[in-house]
Amino acid sequence: MKISIVVPAYNEAKYLPRLLDTIDAARDRFTGGRDQIEVIVADNMSTDDTAAIAAARGSRVATVTKRLIGAARNGGAAIATAPILCFVDADMQMHPDSFNAIARALDHRRILGGATGVTMERWSLGIALTFSMLLPLVWLTGMDTGVVFMRRDDYIAAGGYSETRHFAEDVDFLWKLMRLGRPRGQRLRRLRHAKAIASVRKFDRYGDWHYLWMMPALTLGTLFPGKSDHPTARTYWYNDRD
Repeated sequence: MKISIVVPAYNEAKYLPRLLDTIDAARDRFTGGRDQIEVIVADNMSTDDTAAIAAARGSRVATVTKRLIGAARNGGAAIATAPILCFVDADMQMHPDSFNAIARALDHRRILGGATGVTMERWSLGIALTFSMLLPLVWLTGMDTGVVFMRRDDYIAAGGYSETRHFAEDVDFLWKLMRLGRPRGQRLRRLRHAKAIASVRKFDRYGDWHYLWMMPALTLGTLFPGKSDHPTARTYWYNDRD
């Protein structure tokens, strides 16, 4: 089983090497063989050394000129050659058993795809409260974050990621994937024993309680794609790389 992992990246020279280290560790542990993992960095017009770092580490680099996270994800997927696609953010860290867990899950045709889930690289009361506020949605829907995976054919059938949303494109895509699988009797799988580690850089910058005041705008932009393009979203996801 060959797997392509896509890393959307904009000015991620600081965090990308750490992620690639963890991808390499997971490739080394993959029972299908290290060479069966294809690593693609979708460079979304970075002005730092993101693309050079990716190339020097042996990753394939997809240059994506449309500055939207969904476009970056799709641009990376467009050059992928494997029948299994995975997506992970550049500031995360992968669990060393990720590829094995994904391969085991997709051995079952009733599993449509899914995600590994995450734990945080540090915890505080504010971060824990934010995390707990999102858990009901995860439990109710089966959707999660971390390393997101699916078969390439299903990615195409679902239409890929939205290139109109400025955020929540991952939630939108998983909804589409769920609708695709429902008449087939397929479902999403959460791989709770291979969780990725999520960065807390936004909490470090804006404070451990900042999601509480951002939640109304985030909810509105998630439900209505046209509301996702606003100054807070652009600052938070597109202009700020601290």
